[in-house]
Amino acid sequence: MSIEVLNESGVELDIPRLAALSRFVMDQLRVHPLAELCIKAVDEPTIAALNEQWMEKEGPTDVLAFPMDELRPGLVNEAPEEGVLGDLVLCPAVAEKQGATAGHGTEAEIELLTVHGILHLLGYDHAEPEEHQEMFGLQDQLLAAWRAES
Repeated sequence: MSIEVLNESGVELDIPRLAALSRFVMDQLRVHPLAELCIKAVDEPTIAALNEQWMEKEGPTDVLAFPMDELRPGLVNEAPEEGVLGDLVLCPAVAEKQGATAGHGTEAEIELLTVHGILHLLGYDHAEPEEHQEMFGLQDQLLAAWRAES
């Protein structure tokens, strides 16, 4: 599994931990072991520009997901597909603010955003109430399992 983490945010990140979390999530969801993922941490002006360009929304956001090969989680009885999962763009500065507001800190917020972004890359969404329940339930499960192991 190829997981590349690039930090262009100007904020110190635990890159090995972020890569390990990503690998854990992808393993749990039975994503093909050779699937590729790129995570890039950027500053607020960069993510604001991407948010406007790709999402037609103003201002910085916490995470953007750019799926590539439309890979989906593997089912128990089927082989997962090989390919490029996609790119995640995270903004640690926004994560710091959100983590403080949520009361769990920056690292926990970056972990949450990483899991959230990977789920988006795998086709999960939260626009409808039932989608929201499924995605956030799975997100909570994955984070709890990760924290129990790490």
